[in-house]
Amino acid sequence: MALTILVINPGSTSTKLALWGEDGPVLERTLEHEDGSGAIAAQLPARRDDVLAFLEANGRPAPDAVCGRGGLLRPMEGGTYLIDEAMLDDLRSARYGEHASLLGGLIAHELGRRWRVPAFVVDPVTVDEMDAVARYSGVPEITRQGRSHALSLKAVARLAAAELDKPLGDTRFAAAHLGGGISVAALRGGRIADVNDALLGMGPFSPYRAGALPVRGLLDLAFAPGTDRARLEHRLAKESGLCAYLGTGDLKEIERRIAAGDAAARGAFDAMAYQIAKEIGAMAAALGGELDGVILTGGMARSDLLTERLRDRVGFLGRVFSYPGEREMEALAQGALRVLQGREQAKRYGLAREGGGT
Repeated sequence: MALTILVINPGSTSTKLALWGEDGPVLERTLEHEDGSGAIAAQLPARRDDVLAFLEANGRPAPDAVCGRGGLLRPMEGGTYLIDEAMLDDLRSARYGEHASLLGGLIAHELGRRWRVPAFVVDPVTVDEMDAVARYSGVPEITRQGRSHALSLKAVARLAAAELDKPLGDTRFAAAHLGGGISVAALRGGRIADVNDALLGMGPFSPYRAGALPVRGLLDLAFAPGTDRARLEHRLAKESGLCAYLGTGDLKEIERRIAAGDAAARGAFDAMAYQIAKEIGAMAAALGGELDGVILTGGMARSDLLTERLRDRVGFLGRVFSYPGEREMEALAQGALRVLQGREQAKRYGLAREGGGT
């Protein structure tokens, strides 16, 4: 019989669900929740019950596995992980930070236990596979981190490898996930060998995030009267980039302004494209210039204007692959299917944390 996977991807006030078969989605829905406030783990019973009620209302039997969004965990190798007690401890306690994605693993575990099927997470946001040389910052007290859109980046690397009819392990791509935050990575054999920190690190500015900044200017902001750390972090992560220059991070609105002749909108948009292209070039250099191509993905990859700007600047590096959209649900389902079909072995978070390998 065909395999089915229940995929769970929680947001702050909603949960994306998909029942995924070997040939694609069978059922997809986004559940809205009344209360997204309070500690994340405290929301578990209500969210779990909402998922169960939806499935029962649609007459769906138990799936062969459940796969949730990984959430904030310790820095780890990419892959599909069986949810174990060590992972549950870190998710329940929000050891590495509070975020709605923590509920992905917690709900998946509870439903997997209920149905007696395996429960997984795939390529959490804290995947960190960076080469040792990429971790140096120039200041010994600061180590570069690899927080990125790992789920998306690894999924599109598989798609591009398949298009080339080449084993993933033999590929080398410079890949950019273009969304509210931007991750630009050097992918060697499917591993993220280098990447900017997409939240508060290096890389291009995005619709809402600051990206890399001149150090002196950042110091001036940090020591300005009335500034504290929390306020500055919020500004750099959520009120910078296109939003700060133009009052909005909505790319469609900005493109409408450009079409109407707004010089400020064109200037900021072109500057973002310029910085993205520069970062792609940096990742090409990190791979020694040996590339199978450049990959563009994420919500902003739907913009013809942006992808045109990027192709004009990075097309000399080789073939440019475009996979618009987030592709998170598909990537989660495919990670679980690879394990169920015996094409990949599930990893164990607890063993890796204790130094016992994967």
